[in-house]
Amino acid sequence: MLRGIRNATSNWFGKAIMSVVMGVLIISFGVWGIGDIFRGFGQSTLAKIGKTEISIEQFRQLYTDRLQQISRQIGRPLAPDQARAFGIDRQVLQQVIAETTLDESARNLGLRQSTDEVMKSITNDPNFKGANGAFDPARFAQIIRQFNYSEQRYIAEQKRNALRRQLVGSISGEVEPSKTAVAVLNQFQNEQRTVEFVKLETAQAGTIDTPTPEVLASFYDAHKVQFRAPEYRKIAFVAITPDELAKWTTVSDEDAKKVYEERKDTFTTPEKRDVSQMVFPNAEDAAAARARLVGGLSFDDLAKERGLKPSDVDLGLVAKSAIIDSKVADAAFALKTGDISEPIQGTFGTVLVKVGKIEPGSQTSYESVAANLKKEIALERARKSVKDLHDKMEDERAGGATVTEAAEKLKLAVTTIEAVDRSGRAPDGKPVTSIPPGLDLVSQAFASDVGVDNETISYQGGYVSFDVLGVTPSRERTLDEVKDQVEARWRTDQITNKLRAKATEMVEKLNKGGKLADEASAAGVKVETAEKFKRDATVANLPASAVAGAFRTAKDAAGQSEGANATEWVVFRVTDVTEPTLDIASEEAKKLKTSVERGVAEELVGQYVIKMESEIGVTINQPAVAQITGANN
Repeated sequence: MLRGIRNATSNWFGKAIMSVVMGVLIISFGVWGIGDIFRGFGQSTLAKIGKTEISIEQFRQLYTDRLQQISRQIGRPLAPDQARAFGIDRQVLQQVIAETTLDESARNLGLRQSTDEVMKSITNDPNFKGANGAFDPARFAQIIRQFNYSEQRYIAEQKRNALRRQLVGSISGEVEPSKTAVAVLNQFQNEQRTVEFVKLETAQAGTIDTPTPEVLASFYDAHKVQFRAPEYRKIAFVAITPDELAKWTTVSDEDAKKVYEERKDTFTTPEKRDVSQMVFPNAEDAAAARARLVGGLSFDDLAKERGLKPSDVDLGLVAKSAIIDSKVADAAFALKTGDISEPIQGTFGTVLVKVGKIEPGSQTSYESVAANLKKEIALERARKSVKDLHDKMEDERAGGATVTEAAEKLKLAVTTIEAVDRSGRAPDGKPVTSIPPGLDLVSQAFASDVGVDNETISYQGGYVSFDVLGVTPSRERTLDEVKDQVEARWRTDQITNKLRAKATEMVEKLNKGGKLADEASAAGVKVETAEKFKRDATVANLPASAVAGAFRTAKDAAGQSEGANATEWVVFRVTDVTEPTLDIASEEAKKLKTSVERGVAEELVGQYVIKMESEIGVTINQPAVAQITGANN
């Protein structure tokens, strides 16, 4: 598995996934004390931690939500087999177990978190603030809906998170890392290498003769499993989600205009004015100053006389609502451009106001927002219909109807996939596009069978029901069926082997004193240079495998690595190693120290979790986990 992850992360897609995974997982530890204790469970239980049971549906929703979240962040669907290749299934399970263990421990210790405290943290969360800097309920509702949270579920989750943070803080306490630990981390993160390198490609492999029928047959026999036709499933599914139902919801102009009028203020851009103000101790001083201003003295010059900075006088281009003193606001928005007000007895003293540029307000027309309003209304109506339709669907299925029959009765759209393999591809090798992004349909279909009454899948605030209509077993293809593929694979293997042998030869010569320029000239390739890169760097033209190899190679020594694909090989020489220095009082050192502290704290919490798991007891329904994640396929 580790090799699979290393290979996967050598390309941009793998790196994107892993960066998201690391950002998504809230609590992760390097060592887990979950024993392989698999006992009998009820049909609905996935795991039991102490007295707390995690249902199959709870874990399914968490796992599906996590895959959808990652898919949204990387901008493409994440197939179940890809998720397992990156260990996301195990990581999510471990996280759920760890978090539940902490919840149990907090409960046993009598820790509490009030709803008021949680609401205060939510209203102070910058993610939920509007343009005015205040908590925006509409924005809050919109954001949590994107992640399939109801308000109740989100608040409950935040309560649990707050208690976990409280408990974790008491466990880790004050951790003071040693200077040596900080220095080692600095060395690892900030050491830099410079290399010269060449890329050996297909041209450097020389001539690859056409394989004889005997050679091709032998290669096919040795690699038959690579050319098997995969198992395919025929699936029918119905999505009962707000987005899907909204497609079929008609909203009248009358209803949309009503919402438009109710929210008219949100479609209005207020008038703005460039306002300057000056505060005086009394009306007499203000009147005298106004006379001078009317006489030709500039507002700026008067401000300088009084020792005021431009920021003390200039309010900027503001809407009326942005001026705190209502009397000043009324006066400012009653003046014409260039006018100076009479003395105003404001809240903070006597004020003179001058108005510069005036930017008229505007009103967004109904016609320009009608389509979006209708979509919003349709979605809201659809959300209210989801549960009712889902219940009716389940009633029909309980009565013996297939998904297709039930959908037709309820006038719901049915999508039929004639054939899909475990990776989500059709027989032509192309991804099946009719599966909505982030929907864990394929793995669940492959964990089921024809005639099985399947549980619905939680998806985007709704549900997906499906039936497996047919199974086409995996089979061994004949050589004639895949002859072109076999020959292409054989040719690629030949090129790879020749490039590896050539690279090995070049490395031996270089380590005996040869020059890379001479070897490059003989091979017909150019020498390139990559300067002062760190071990986690993405270096132009230098594959990740070569970057990693450079940090395993001593200065002035040569090495080799796989290239960006099977028909590329890299030979490099490390020409310089830059050792990092560290000022223990610097900001960089503080960041490193914090990183070490976090690592030590996570290790302490990990050990605590292991201990608590042992004390309270953890049991896992492994077949249920495998069914949800597709690991038994």
